[in-house]
Parts: sequence; structure tokens; C-alpha cells
Amino acid sequence: MASKLLIALSLAAAAPSSIAAMRWQQRVLLVAASHEQDPKLQQQRRIIARWREAAAERDVTVVEVVGERVTGARDAAASLRRRFRLPPDGFSTLLVGKDGGTKLRQTRPISATLLEETIDAMPMRRQERR
Repeated sequence: MASKLLIALSLAAAAPSSIAAMRWQQRVLLVAASHEQDPKLQQQRRIIARWREAAAERDVTVVEVVGERVTGARDAAASLRRRFRLPPDGFSTLLVGKDGGTKLRQTRPISATLLEETIDAMPMRRQERR
């Protein structure tokens, strides 16, 4: 019985939370595309795959909204599209700071260099590095 409880607690801790619950804890890289085959989505995924370690160091969580599917958070796709003004068609990427504000928005993939420069210039990130 105790092992089942530990497994349940581990799964609950691993389950993604909502973007609102991540506030003050995580920065969010929100990537939205209308379909899985979008070449910009594939390019952004490759950038993120190479940038995982630096993203973790900067407390970045990646949330994808592809069509009506959301990964990385338990929010509904329609809710995220409305809240962050994401187009229903096409591609959009935005960086949400720990304060919940949008810090960077593009309709093309964001490079790892630009992500790092933007995050590292944030006052909260400068405090974290001290």
C-alpha cells in the first residue's frame, strides 16, 4: 500500500501543471502550430532539443499547442490560444517570464542565442545568477 502511495505521489509531481501555476517558478517557451507537420514547428523542436541543458539552467519549461493538443501543461488549447493571442492557423512562439508577462513573441522559430540573451537580460535572472 505504501509503495502505491509513493507511485501516485511521484506521478502527481511529474504531471504538468497549468501555465498559471508555473508563475514565479518557471519561464515558459510557448510554441504553437496548427499542425504537426509545420516546418517551423520542426525547426523550433530541433533548436529546443539542442538547448535543453541551458533551458533547464534558466528554469524554462516548453509548452506546445499543436492543433487542439497541448503538451507540457494541462491547459486547454483554446484557453492558451485566447490568453496569449495565438493564431488558430500558422506558427507562433513566445517566451513568458516568471512574472507571467510575454517577453518575446515571433512568428518564426526563436534561436537559442536570442532566448538566452533575452532571459539573461531579465532582472530576475540576473538575481538568480548572484
